[in-house]
Formats: sequence, structure tokens, C-alpha cells
Amino acid sequence: MATATTYGARDHARAQEGARAEAMPVVPAADWPDPPCAAGHLVWAETVAGGNYTHRVLARGTELRLTDPLGDACAHLLLYAAERTWERLNVADTVKVQWNAYLGEGRLLLSDQGRVLASVVADTSGRHDALCGTSTLVRNTERYGDGTPQSASPAGRELLKLAAAKNGLEPRDLPPSLSFFQGVDVRADGGLEFTGSAGPGGSVTLRAEQDLTVLIANVPHPVDPRPDYVSTPLEVLAWRAAPTGPGDPLWRATPEGRRAFLNTAEFLAARGLA
Repeated sequence: MATATTYGARDHARAQEGARAEAMPVVPAADWPDPPCAAGHLVWAETVAGGNYTHRVLARGTELRLTDPLGDACAHLLLYAAERTWERLNVADTVKVQWNAYLGEGRLLLSDQGRVLASVVADTSGRHDALCGTSTLVRNTERYGDGTPQSASPAGRELLKLAAAKNGLEPRDLPPSLSFFQGVDVRADGGLEFTGSAGPGGSVTLRAEQDLTVLIANVPHPVDPRPDYVSTPLEVLAWRAAPTGPGDPLWRATPEGRRAFLNTAEFLAARGLA
């Protein structure tokens, strides 16, 4: 189809309606094949290519499932309280308040206000990281020859800058991120050992405990020792559900978690949000 004229370009663009690429958002999300919930409850369905990013605002109670279909995805995640982006994921508090540096089912993702942004309600991977953050322009340029967003080896921070800008955020608003599907262990001598992926098909499900702005970059882990830039697609699905309540075992699991949930509930109730 000729695209040398405006009419030709328009007709070519319209002819793409309904086409599917390997990595793209599915709109409406209900068209996703074999959804994990009632199709009408699905609010986000997307495959994120390796070396790419995505973002979305999710309502409180929404469940977000990230899946590594081929075994070499790495989801670098940032969370912000929607409409209050000064309240954001604090990885240091997430680790120290819960006395644990390893993410997994039952862990809470905390802000620096002592409140819960999201909880981890399911995890079949177990290979995650709360210590190293994401890759940077300088580091990727040293390792792969380029780290800019349009290159073949974009850095996670550069992609998160783009996702942030689309939500009214600036580079200074990017704190350290969490990584899912590529793990790191702390050795007895304090050094870090890259444990890599658990293999294809691993997934982790988060529950939004507040309205959230979610930013995700799918890029190699910064301490992945492989010389090549290896990053396979990431599957992102989200559906309407309910936030954690006082009767949920997760609410009562630890004194620290219970206090964080109480802080969150009090804050939301005072503003008529819960």
C-alpha cells in the first residue's frame, strides 16, 4: 500500500486495526486469551518486550501479576501513591522494617511514610532483588556500548525516566527500584552472588493497597554477568479485586506488617478513601 501521500498513509494506518504484535498492550484487556479472572474484571493486559517499559495507574485493591514466560525477563518496578507521588516506594524501609532483604509471598512494599503501597500475595519464582536497583546509562554504555532508550541495550533508569515523564514525574522522582525474576543472594562475606532466573513461567502477584502509579522497565539485571544484553518479554496482567483487610492472614502476619496496614487504613479513612 502506497504511503507517499497523506491519504495513502491514512489508509495504511487504518489497515493495521486489529493486528497483533508479539509485544503490545491488548485493548480492551478483556480480549486477553485465557485471563486469570473473569474477563470483565481484567483492566490491564500487555506483553512488554525485552528492553522496553510500561506504566499504568491502578485502583486500590487491583491485583497485578507479572510473568516471565521465557525465563529471561527482569521487571524493575517503581510504585507511587497516585495523585500523591511524593509518597513512593522506599526499598530501604521495605527491607529494614520487615527484617528481610528477600522479596516473596507475604512481603509488603512500603513507602517512607510507614504505609503499605502493595503486598506480594503470590510468588512462583522466588528470584527477586531489593538490593541492586536497575541499570544506568553509564554502566550500560560501558558494558554494551550504549544505554540510551532508543538503543539495542537501553538502561533501566533511562526507560523509567520515560515512563515517569508520562505521569508528570521528573528524573529526581526516581528512587531505587525493585527487580523481579532475576535474583541476588548476599554471601557470608557481604558480597553479592547473582542467582539469575528460576526458569520460564515464573510469576509474582502484587495487590495494590492504595491507588498506585506503576512504572516498569524490562531490562537485564545490573549484575547479570552475561556479556550479551539478554532480555525476553514480560507479561503484565491486572484485574479488579479487593485490598487486604483486617481478617486477612497477611494483615496479622507480623507486628511490623500489622502496624503498616493500620497506618495505611487510618490515612485512607481520614481522607474518605476507605
